[in-house]
Amino acid sequence: MAARVSNCLAPDCSVVIRMQNSSDQAKSGRKRSVMLVMSAASYRAEAFCDAARSVGLNVIRVLDIPESLPANVGNDVAVDFTAIERAVNRIVNFAQVRGDVIAVLAIDDRGAVIAAMASAQLGLPHNDPDSALAARDKLVMRERLHADGVPVPAYQNYPADIDPASIAETMPYPCVIKPLLLSGSRGVIRADTPDEFTVAFKRTRSILDASGMPPEENDLLVERFVEGVEVALDGLLTDGQLETLTLFDKPDPLDGPFFEETIYVTPSRLPDDLQAAISARTAEAARAIGLREGPVHAELRIDRTTGDIWTIELAGRSIGGLCSTVLDFGAGISLEELILRHAAGIPSTVPREKAQAAGVMMIPIPRSGMLRGIKGVIEAMTVPDVTGVEITAPLHQPILALPEGDRYLGFIFARSTSAEEAEHALRTAHSRLEFEISPIIPLRPGDG
Repeated sequence: MAARVSNCLAPDCSVVIRMQNSSDQAKSGRKRSVMLVMSAASYRAEAFCDAARSVGLNVIRVLDIPESLPANVGNDVAVDFTAIERAVNRIVNFAQVRGDVIAVLAIDDRGAVIAAMASAQLGLPHNDPDSALAARDKLVMRERLHADGVPVPAYQNYPADIDPASIAETMPYPCVIKPLLLSGSRGVIRADTPDEFTVAFKRTRSILDASGMPPEENDLLVERFVEGVEVALDGLLTDGQLETLTLFDKPDPLDGPFFEETIYVTPSRLPDDLQAAISARTAEAARAIGLREGPVHAELRIDRTTGDIWTIELAGRSIGGLCSTVLDFGAGISLEELILRHAAGIPSTVPREKAQAAGVMMIPIPRSGMLRGIKGVIEAMTVPDVTGVEITAPLHQPILALPEGDRYLGFIFARSTSAEEAEHALRTAHSRLEFEISPIIPLRPGDG
């Protein structure tokens, strides 16, 4: 298999809501449509478009494009995610005119509330818009979890423009500073001392500001750091009932000071009873937040000291990036196809199978700079059990390491007879890659 190089760049992606076909559409036999609310550069667009074609659905992309640009782009619909009410009205009007839209799915976290509100107005089954917001906003999420008795690490929010030195002595160390709305571990920093806290808080505040979120208008979350093993769960909610589709182990420790995720492998090697407890905790968290339909992606930690299971994040979407590529639920059915079938009420004639042993590595950015070259891709592809190497960062463009960065260099995929062998294949392939990253030279004093 030859390596495919892509220029697709996007932060974590998401899918939110389940819809069903109306009886009139089912009787007419007319090909139905699904509206995919997304960033124009979403990693996940191709997978969902392929899945839609596989199950016989038309795809209408709803793209996040500033209102100053054309309202429609070819067969796509352009909306401005920052103007929520206008975006919802445009989606609703478009769907009503077509008359064949049976699903509105948000592929990016930023479109979740828009998709939920549009679905409500169209009379399609949906998650409550407030639950879509709670699944995106870290503070709202924790408040709902805490109120419903679902364990979350001790937390407190602070104005981003506060003087961190004034609160540094009161923190529960070690602690983690997090922006409320950024994803992909961007701006997430661990601090073990008051001095580290002050530096980390200021750095996260700068990242927030650079993201177009003025510190004087936004808060930062500070929560107790949980020492332990982290896992990720992908599932599907139907009328509030959770079906666990896969549980990923994260074999690399995520102890900070930054939290760049690298390897996911499945099936999990944790004991069966612990896996069942993780699924139960995820279902509790979904109920507390108010999610009832569609995919969920949860990040949880098993406390190294107490064995408690802590909910760290819960999103109303499937796993981000290109990570779902390694999953196969029988007869070549992808995660995206499962989600679309669920959304459209299309039953599958293929018995559901658990995903085979597989893994994915999100290739980390070792340092910030200008990506000049990549070596070893072919050598990485020859590693036994490696099924693909996809470089998503374009050459001769700046790249940012965490905590400022919001993306990866690319992805490595593997399938094997066991999770251990898949993990070994990923590590071996990664060791064969070499990235030439040169410093960014400022064009004038003060740049860069």
